[in-house]
Amino acid sequence: MDPKRRSFLKQALSAGCSFPLLAAGCSSALKEGSDETSGNTQWALVVDIKKCLNEEIRKACREACDREHHVPKIPDEKQQIKWIWSEPYENAFPDQAHPYTDDALKEQQVLVLCNHCDHPPCVRVCPTGATWKREQDGLVMMDMHRCIGCRYCMAACPYGARSFNYRDPRPYIEKDAEGKLATNYPTRNKGVVEKCTFCAERLRVGRPPACVEAAAEVPGGEGALIFGDLSDENSEVRQVLRKQHTICRRLSLGTGPNVYYIV
Repeated sequence: MDPKRRSFLKQALSAGCSFPLLAAGCSSALKEGSDETSGNTQWALVVDIKKCLNEEIRKACREACDREHHVPKIPDEKQQIKWIWSEPYENAFPDQAHPYTDDALKEQQVLVLCNHCDHPPCVRVCPTGATWKREQDGLVMMDMHRCIGCRYCMAACPYGARSFNYRDPRPYIEKDAEGKLATNYPTRNKGVVEKCTFCAERLRVGRPPACVEAAAEVPGGEGALIFGDLSDENSEVRQVLRKQHTICRRLSLGTGPNVYYIV
């Protein structure tokens, strides 16, 4: 087995049971965690802005995520569900752009998603515990069974990383010619919030997030997205952060985002 894959699999399995759960009972167990696994891992993502200027790479990331998680294709733009999407640079980094920033850069599209913050404001405001931060690996998760659709988490998130199902999303999910879904990932109902989970269901079996895998398959996409464990000083993520100049979104807010951007 490739050494990198072996290392990744070991880290993923150490994170424990991580399928995005709809059952409240198992979500409670995950929230409690255990002393043996707590703090062992901190998953993070590095996005190379220049490489991701390639629309084909961004498109591959979006399509892979949508297919993997049954993200519906709702025609009304105001009701669209977004797990990973593109924003103009000046919108993604309002504290980095200034009046003298190159106009061409301001308009460039940047991949954005949930930042799986160290101090997620969405978790603090959720009244039911439907969203929580896993201590064993730092992922900010959602339990759709506990979500009551209050949307406090959406108001609290400074990154716009959460979407609300204003209608039943299931009729808008793409299926194959036989009417089957692409994966076994659970579908959602009307009235709940959802978001990126860093593909927790894939991490559980030692696979990287779908967007990372898809980007690498596009010509020129190798290294466009890099995923790994921040707590491992030998991980590729840590090596990249040591060598490259990176920024985070709205770092001054103190949320501690775990998505980094190479500029």
